[in-house]
Amino acid sequence: MSLAFHPTSPVSETDKWMTFHANTPPDGCQKKTENTMTSFTSLPPLSTHINATSDSLLIKTRDDITKVVAVEQEFERKLPNGWFWFRKWDFEDVASISWFAGIHVLAACAPFVHDSGAIRVGTVLGFLTGFGITLGYHRLICHRSFKVPIWLEYFLAYCGAHAFQRDPMFYANTHKNHHRYTDTYRDPVAPTHGFWYCNMGWFFNNDHIAAKCRESRGGQYSKVPELKAQWFYRFLHDTYFWHPAVLAAMLYLHGGFPYLAWAMGMRAVVVHHFASLATYASHVWGERPWNSPDTSTNNWWVALLTLGEGWHNNHHAFPRSARHGMEWWEFDPTWLLIKFLQLVGLATNVKLPTEADKSRFLLH
Repeated sequence: MSLAFHPTSPVSETDKWMTFHANTPPDGCQKKTENTMTSFTSLPPLSTHINATSDSLLIKTRDDITKVVAVEQEFERKLPNGWFWFRKWDFEDVASISWFAGIHVLAACAPFVHDSGAIRVGTVLGFLTGFGITLGYHRLICHRSFKVPIWLEYFLAYCGAHAFQRDPMFYANTHKNHHRYTDTYRDPVAPTHGFWYCNMGWFFNNDHIAAKCRESRGGQYSKVPELKAQWFYRFLHDTYFWHPAVLAAMLYLHGGFPYLAWAMGMRAVVVHHFASLATYASHVWGERPWNSPDTSTNNWWVALLTLGEGWHNNHHAFPRSARHGMEWWEFDPTWLLIKFLQLVGLATNVKLPTEADKSRFLLH
């Protein structure tokens, strides 16, 4: 699909450059095809998955996954100076960065308005919104690692919407492209973008993400037709920025500015930055027990901060697995919550890798 600009919007030279290069693979780079999508059984052995005839291609070895992906680095290095700031910003970009600025200001104020009740409320909301991302957005909506009643799915998605990771359609659409084209120039959140872009920048850069996903405009979400078909996800997308505003108003009316600072500001900053850690840190630092065709790693301290999402090499080897911590010592509270939901009959069809899957991807 070729990209087209908004017909009524002025087109800058940066916009033209981004669109042209998002649709034009770097020299010698081959796209991943449909049969390379990550699943339990679809990936070929790593030796047949290497794109290698020159230094500009992906280099992936069994013992030492190269941390520098030359194709992606070349693509990003050619972006004009200041391309992130001096571009066309749409409403969602402006609203997102405004909210990010607001919650960081509130978080900075929190230590000066100490209130034990506000801290308790912020802690409860922190776990609700954190599990909304790890359990709801990621393992349920993106990967369908298990099934729950639709009311529970919507509740988890609504909790995740308050973690400032955007709405479920935006998140899932971007995440699916990340798995399909991990570490290539088509990966919207490749670690070669840098820490701050992976942690925050992609949440307010609609057209760049759309270009990486081969979409003509931000908000097209071609990878998630199953979500677009449901009224709840369309509603949550269309009204996304109103929901944190309502929560902020309720917190302020209940307890004044301390509740706003702690339960809205500090809570949102901590949850967002922790939840975003795996996107960068678990592609740069850590161990690789599995032979996945990417730079994903297992990182214990990221797992501690992200409710189990730091076992990222496990996840990329077995993306549909509901369990990310494969060993007993790999702390994964999101998996423990899934097990509890399964015990009480709310989670069914829980997917796990078989021993054959594990032996196929294990690095010896």
